[in-house]
Amino acid sequence: MGHTLLCKLEFILVLYSLLHSGHTQDAELTFEPKWSTFFIGESLTFKCDMEEGRTDDWKYTLKRNDWTLYSDVTQQDFKINLLHKSYSGDYQCCGLRKGLYFKEKECSNRVYIHVSDRARATLTAATTTVSVGDRVTLICSVEKSAGWKYEWFRRTSHTSEDTINDGLNGNIRVSQGGIYRCRGFRGEPAVYSDPSDEVTIQITFSNKVSVTQKPSWSQIFRGERITLTCEVQGGEGVQWEYEWRTPQSQTFRTNQKDWTITASISGDYSCKSRPTDDSYSATKWSKALRLSVLGKLIFCFLNMFLQTQQNICVYKNE
Repeated sequence: MGHTLLCKLEFILVLYSLLHSGHTQDAELTFEPKWSTFFIGESLTFKCDMEEGRTDDWKYTLKRNDWTLYSDVTQQDFKINLLHKSYSGDYQCCGLRKGLYFKEKECSNRVYIHVSDRARATLTAATTTVSVGDRVTLICSVEKSAGWKYEWFRRTSHTSEDTINDGLNGNIRVSQGGIYRCRGFRGEPAVYSDPSDEVTIQITFSNKVSVTQKPSWSQIFRGERITLTCEVQGGEGVQWEYEWRTPQSQTFRTNQKDWTITASISGDYSCKSRPTDDSYSATKWSKALRLSVLGKLIFCFLNMFLQTQQNICVYKNE
């Protein structure tokens, strides 16, 4: 009787071994969220699914690059906090199930996880200058990864930074001048990227601007004083400040539309204007006014012998 029972047990063990030799993989390792790249500070959850038996029949082991992280635990979910780039690697889980007459071990597929340095946002603009009333599209993105939402910020030289309450999908359309930046966030709790570089948006008014001079002499001598005036058409009711560009490509700002200079060299003068309360909005540059500056005046006399009675002047180049 005992011999017969022993033979039956041996037959069962051999049959079980034959059934499980050469069979397909019966364990699967999955992870959430399914991002292609993770960043330091984020976390993910692995799940080890065994296709046979009940979940609580198994004890689970999780490995990274064949190093054991968790061993013989009863839960099939593993939450991993990615603290360093060294958390990159091949992950695999195994399940162990013991019965009265058998011991079974199944290992899953390998899953590669890539962990990168802290993410950084990139801000791009279709253009940095836009006409008043129009809008420009700003795009914020984080490289090599998905699942991001975005925060937007705007400031000026006169105001502190404010949060813009739209643009979670990564792009916004703006009509205000100013300094913009963005950053991305994802996950729960949220992990934030480093902010983008700043982008300055300038708004261009359509008002036409012109430069006039007083006195309106065609020729000016070095050392004489003249007044240039920056005229803004249709700019009534707006408090403007003015920016001037000289022949040496230098720029100067004035609070008044009149700018008195001492003539020194010939060349082109132009101006543009902007509201005093918005340094990121301005008109276009005016058409240049050319000044012809002669040498220092010595003396002039009236030539009585010519029918035109023109002045004859003598000047000295310095």
